[in-house]
Amino acid sequence: MGLMVLLIVSSFKTTTSRAICQLVKEYVGHRDGLWDVSVTRTQPVVLGTASADHTALLWSIETGKCLTKYVGHAGSVNSIKFHPTDQIALTASGDQTAHIWRYVVQLPTPQPSADTSQISAEEEVDFSDKDDLDADGDISSDCPTVRVPITSLKSHQGVVIAADWLVGGKQAVTASWDRTANLYDVETSELVHSLTGHDQELTHCCTHPTQRLVVTSSRDTTFRLWDFRDPSIHSVNVFQGHTDTVTSAVFTVGDNVVSGSDDRTVKVWDLKNMRSPIATIRTDSAVNRISVSVGQRIIALPHDNRQVRLFDMSGVRLARLPRSNRQGHRRMVCCSAWSEDHPTCNLFTCGFDRQAIGWNINIPALLQEK
Repeated sequence: MGLMVLLIVSSFKTTTSRAICQLVKEYVGHRDGLWDVSVTRTQPVVLGTASADHTALLWSIETGKCLTKYVGHAGSVNSIKFHPTDQIALTASGDQTAHIWRYVVQLPTPQPSADTSQISAEEEVDFSDKDDLDADGDISSDCPTVRVPITSLKSHQGVVIAADWLVGGKQAVTASWDRTANLYDVETSELVHSLTGHDQELTHCCTHPTQRLVVTSSRDTTFRLWDFRDPSIHSVNVFQGHTDTVTSAVFTVGDNVVSGSDDRTVKVWDLKNMRSPIATIRTDSAVNRISVSVGQRIIALPHDNRQVRLFDMSGVRLARLPRSNRQGHRRMVCCSAWSEDHPTCNLFTCGFDRQAIGWNINIPALLQEK
């Protein structure tokens, strides 16, 4: 009987003291804020960042050194995504284009990194903005530079805020402030579909990992699901679960979509029944570009208030990443990206403090049991 009481009490505990969230590496070198962070799906595994300084950088995850610098855009680089099989990147920009460009990276020999003590996810010390980065970043002068794209996608009449590859990598989708999303044939650069219907600027787009499905997010408080599985038709569903800008909506490997919003909520949806969310996460700050881990299905929430929080798919809070005057983001956190294939860094975040951060997140399975 005593054991049963203990189990019941344990099931109601919301402590995250057993979740270990360790800062592993900081990636510093951009001269302006970072909008997006992404990780390659091919070997070698490298980190990509997209910045308002008009560049995209590729980094060695282990050493934090710049491997490639892309300078082909004439405006802010707002997103970066890697081709599923080739060493090719897709970037979206304020110059009203999306670029597809090739890179070749050879990883340097990793150097021993400084020891970083493990920190409880709940530990936090606040600090003032006087510690914000204000010096220009130092990018190695021998970092190879790519100046010209393979292909430029040019059909938008406004800022291209995001872009992603469809499964297979033969088509790409872009989202723009001109209120449309465009589907392109990558090989020919031809516009295949213009996806219209949003009433205000788009903020994000995401593709399903295994099916020809696209989700677009907008300032009009909705996100839309576009179905291209039948080549002869494409259907669309509109979802109205938020009360402010939908900043991102992403697919999980299963049958879920997770949406985040400036209304300070994140909602989990079942693709088979999208009339209402199956879980709602309420927070104290606007939510930016979220990411869901494939293995443990953990949602990483980057916030305007410099916090990054982790939740499970049922809405239970698992951890908060440490932030103090020594480590963590100093300004708004814009994006999160999981990378389960890397042995030391399995979560990356980036923000207006001009840096990306690699984290090692270890959440015991017991914390996720209901």
